[in-house]
Amino acid sequence: MHRTLRFLLSILLIATSGFAKDKYQRPGPIHATSAGEKWAEKTLHKLTLEEKVGQVFMIWCRASFLNVENPEYLQWRDDMQKYHVGSFAMTVHVDGPYLLRSEPYEAAELLNRLQSDSKLPLLFAADFERGVAMRLMGTTVFPHAMAFGGDGKVEDAEAFGRITAEESRAIGIHWNFFPDADVNSNPANPIINTRSFGEDPKQVGDLVTAYIKGAHEGGMLTTVKHFPGHGDTATDSHLGVASVNGDRAHLDSIELPPFRRAIAAGVDSVMVAHVTVPALDSDPNHVATISPAIVSDLLEKQLGFKGIIVTDALDMAGLTHLFANNIGRAAVEAFKAGNDLLLIPADFPASYNAMLQAVQSGEIPRERLDRSVLKILKIKASLGLQDARLVDVSAVDKVVGKPANLAFGQQVADDAVTLVRDNGKVLPLKSSLKNHGTTQAALPYTTQEETHNQIVAVLFSDDVRTESGHAFAREFRARVPDARVIYLDPRFAAGMNDEVLKAVDAAQTVVAAVYVVPSAGKVGNSVAMPDATGALLQQLLDHAASKTAVIAMGNPYLAADFPKIENYMCTFSNATVSEIAAVKALFGEIAVHGHLPVSIPNVAQRGAGLDRAVQVASGGSEHASEHASKHGQE
Repeated sequence: MHRTLRFLLSILLIATSGFAKDKYQRPGPIHATSAGEKWAEKTLHKLTLEEKVGQVFMIWCRASFLNVENPEYLQWRDDMQKYHVGSFAMTVHVDGPYLLRSEPYEAAELLNRLQSDSKLPLLFAADFERGVAMRLMGTTVFPHAMAFGGDGKVEDAEAFGRITAEESRAIGIHWNFFPDADVNSNPANPIINTRSFGEDPKQVGDLVTAYIKGAHEGGMLTTVKHFPGHGDTATDSHLGVASVNGDRAHLDSIELPPFRRAIAAGVDSVMVAHVTVPALDSDPNHVATISPAIVSDLLEKQLGFKGIIVTDALDMAGLTHLFANNIGRAAVEAFKAGNDLLLIPADFPASYNAMLQAVQSGEIPRERLDRSVLKILKIKASLGLQDARLVDVSAVDKVVGKPANLAFGQQVADDAVTLVRDNGKVLPLKSSLKNHGTTQAALPYTTQEETHNQIVAVLFSDDVRTESGHAFAREFRARVPDARVIYLDPRFAAGMNDEVLKAVDAAQTVVAAVYVVPSAGKVGNSVAMPDATGALLQQLLDHAASKTAVIAMGNPYLAADFPKIENYMCTFSNATVSEIAAVKALFGEIAVHGHLPVSIPNVAQRGAGLDRAVQVASGGSEHASEHASKHGQE
């Protein structure tokens, strides 16, 4: 009897330990299994109509610490249970110009809690275009996609996908709304710009497929966007209707090739844009999202895509203005056009009820709904979520923010720096520190020495309250402690006009770092400098063009608006790694060998770039760079 009890107890302990190991997700290469396929089909047959409709919706959740009784958390849980939500898109809260990034542990705990409260395993997606650091601190910082075009190495894009996948899966995110397959052929594009890898369809396709390969190795679902191409538009579709006006031959040669490449590479989903494409659908009220000709005919039939088709966010003005009097119909029309998953509806209850009524009335055939739900269930099974839906929070610190990955993100930013113009009079800048910059650290709260004003750095941004320029200034002063650094934004640039020009006239060298990056939904959105700061930059160049180096910390097309620029460098990004790279390049501490992935009208063609070897050894500034990498992330 005792031996039998001991034997049964040992079996129980083994089984329990096995369960403990298997209760957590085990990210790895994504693959379908026969068991997973059977689970998806069996689950589909068990779902009620109401549950099926819920599976095709994805709504927001914002990562932060939330008590279990917090009203915001209760709202998500109640929506999930009442409307049978199948997916969430994770983001963070915002406060005006601030993106209130959260911590990896908080995100992982919150997603685990939602998984535990859901009847079926949830899919979690996020917009990690620049890696997880876009939303969470302590993670690997990457520059914008266009920096990878400037870098030009497909293997770097592959590593970008793999590292982002590993960090994403560690916190519970399965699906990234990236890579961007848009070919940015319009310099005035206000919403794509540096989010694109470049203007050459082949290079964009190469980098897109490399990213997909790396992401799949890390166990993450991928999305190419914004079908059928958002690169040749001049309107932000968050604010209005953007139009792609090329004919079919132009679409086949420019916009569509990267999407074809992505489909061939096994991309998991395609995101459809809220753009009109007259060459594909002549109805002016048919943005691509609700166009059967673009979704069902072109994407599914002509291009042969069999994966998940997801709308761009349904709350964007490019779509909502068409359904102002009946907002729920936007979801119905998008689904009827061929989309499988409905992302971020403007009014979720109204959209859910409209979809439910459309299926009940027969407007949407039940077999059509089943087809999309089965796709979603199968993709969940390919991740193994039917067996283990939680992540091991205790393992986050072993995967996220690895020093080697942080260094890789910095290396990409370094390699992307592109020198477009050099009059031979300014670069490289000279550090004022002796012994390669090794200087004794100042005590806290001591006053700074009076500036000598030999070098002035003017930092132009949309809002000085954001982080733009902070890492740049810190790095700059690590090399020239008495440099004068002036922060400007459109609200007060005109009032500082005289002060800035006086400092510029007295200085021996001037650096103008201009932060212009695509920003979704910004009223009056443009990638040109605002009038106030643009006018001041022009006056600065009128006074001191020959002794001024202009750094485009984002939009590379900037130089087209300022023909007097004599020294011009591009980083294609405002991420902290790009700020650090810019300063290192200015001081000749890194080799400069990036090449433009886009053409700048009347300035330079794609592929241009002046190569420069390392001209001075970096020294004490390494400590500042290390500090910025760890504490000043994007």
